[in-house]
Amino acid sequence: MRLGVLDVGSNTVHLLVVDAHRGGHPTPMSSTKAVLRLAEHIDADGRLTAGAAERLVDSIEEFTLIAKSSGCEQMMAFATSAVRDATNSDGVLARVAAKTGVQVEVLTGRDEARLTSLAVRRWYGWSAGRILALDIGGGSLEMSNGVDEEPDVALSLPLGAGRVTRDWLPDDPPDRRRVGVLRDWLDAEMRPAAKELLGPGKPDIAVGTSKTFRSLARLTGAAPSGAGPRVKRTLTAGGLRQLIAFISRMTRDDRAELEGVSADRAGQLVAGALVAEAAMRGLGVDTLEICPWALREGVILRRLDAEPADTSDPAASGIGARDVH
Repeated sequence: MRLGVLDVGSNTVHLLVVDAHRGGHPTPMSSTKAVLRLAEHIDADGRLTAGAAERLVDSIEEFTLIAKSSGCEQMMAFATSAVRDATNSDGVLARVAAKTGVQVEVLTGRDEARLTSLAVRRWYGWSAGRILALDIGGGSLEMSNGVDEEPDVALSLPLGAGRVTRDWLPDDPPDRRRVGVLRDWLDAEMRPAAKELLGPGKPDIAVGTSKTFRSLARLTGAAPSGAGPRVKRTLTAGGLRQLIAFISRMTRDDRAELEGVSADRAGQLVAGALVAEAAMRGLGVDTLEICPWALREGVILRRLDAEPADTSDPAASGIGARDVH
């Protein structure tokens, strides 16, 4: 079937159209984004502003039409940190549903971590053993550790690249003293989470997913996106430290000129790098593998797993067609 996956994030609204079936590999067909920066439009009362809410409704209406014209049989829509944090999110999403017919599911931070873990597990397979997965979004940091598709531990911390930038690094370029203080604060925030996360056991592989980690890996020498998703990409702690020393002295406009950094993410790059550094340091990780699958793929896989098996296919019936006595 052809599915539309609508991701309402802290920075962007992203429509991914995929062809997928149960037991198969989801194949991306098209991708459309709108930069709304919802997290930057929450007022002092914690409400998403009227202007931001209107832009969100209009964007989802437009993307719904794109999904229909692309032949999507179903639309799966979910929202993460910015909408989750907004005190008026129920009312805003009710307007979305009334105008577009789209029901947007607000994911908890733990569900984000669990679904991302599912995607990572499916990408690497059972032979990878225990997987530690990290995902830095605009509003939160998701982490998980486990040997199964349901992780043993799934955590979410309010340490997203956009949130940390707004709270700690308002200057352009960032103030060097503030960077030092932020490093110490992030280390303190990570300590109890790291202890809980590593409680079930030491990982066999550590993985980073999503845009922040992909950008950081690219800037430290990983292959460009054009090389394809199956090329092995890594991010090392040493390379990350060198990168932070470089980009923390640059302005946002200068960072936007770097290969692999989009203009809408350039302002958050330093904070994202510092969060990544603190997470790797706190968890004792020297090298992260970069996984091309993340939350969106986890949502797709969860949906496909709910599809009934095709019983017209003899292979779908399990051990032949025999009764076991």
